[in-house]
Amino acid sequence: MRSRRGSTSGSPRSVAVSDAWKIRAEVSKPVARAALVAHEDALDWPCEWVVTGMEVADHLPDEWTFEVYLDRKPKPADLKRVAALFEGTPPALSVEKLPDTDWVTESQKGVDPIRAGRFYVRTPEHDADPAMVDFVIPASQAFGTGQHETTAGCLAILDLMKREGVVARNHVDIGTGTGLLAFAAMHLWPNATATASDIDPVCADVVRDNMATNAIAEGDGPGELTMVIADGMDNPLLALRGPYDLFIANILAGPLVELAPSFAGSIAPGGNLLLAGLLETQESRVRRAYRALGFRLSRKLVNGDWSILWLRKSRIR
Repeated sequence: MRSRRGSTSGSPRSVAVSDAWKIRAEVSKPVARAALVAHEDALDWPCEWVVTGMEVADHLPDEWTFEVYLDRKPKPADLKRVAALFEGTPPALSVEKLPDTDWVTESQKGVDPIRAGRFYVRTPEHDADPAMVDFVIPASQAFGTGQHETTAGCLAILDLMKREGVVARNHVDIGTGTGLLAFAAMHLWPNATATASDIDPVCADVVRDNMATNAIAEGDGPGELTMVIADGMDNPLLALRGPYDLFIANILAGPLVELAPSFAGSIAPGGNLLLAGLLETQESRVRRAYRALGFRLSRKLVNGDWSILWLRKSRIR
């Protein structure tokens, strides 16, 4: 079974192909984690290649496999591109032809459901838990970078915000991917104005498909979700709909630091900021960037190797 501490990224669309291949390496957990982060930073990475990293078995938490699924036989240049994700001497790479199948979904089968706060996030292959708030996300979309850790952490913090009396009237989810965190915020604050954005145009259809599956209304009124394609805050609609009193960004440490000024300027005084996608080792750099802009830490959650930060913006600047 795929470990709940694994990570999956790549194109979120499911594609059936007859010529599917897999590049595989057996590495330690730190090496796999570093390669996954390097992949996220690789601007020229083919969007149709799916990358996964996971424990070999639950009783071997430090032994991982790193796999790349692609829709053709790998060329020497492809192997070189994968090897470049590893610092120093790359590990041995094996190549395997896969049977005719929906290889994107196959690469992510066995993804365990997420239980976080009141939320239960599952693939269609799992049964709902009637005692929890249920969201269905197809296996071919995984649950974002850091797969379970960052997503579960964000859901838990959102649940905590609600229990501690946070009122959100206007919230945004930047780097939404599947739309999941926006859906969760909409459940917690059903009368709020809701916006979601992602840099990848493919995500627009992904989010709309998931909206239909999870009975989320699309629109620009309270209780409806508006989907935007944007690089960070670079879209007039994002500016028009701000400022936001709840701002969610589950992306990566580098972009979180780079985009800090534009994020900060989009958040109302006293507003809440939820940051994720950063490794615990990257936390201090991210916190410094936002501290300089008037944000203070409210709560912190560490899940696996990942830090999830709840920050609040000062009311006086």
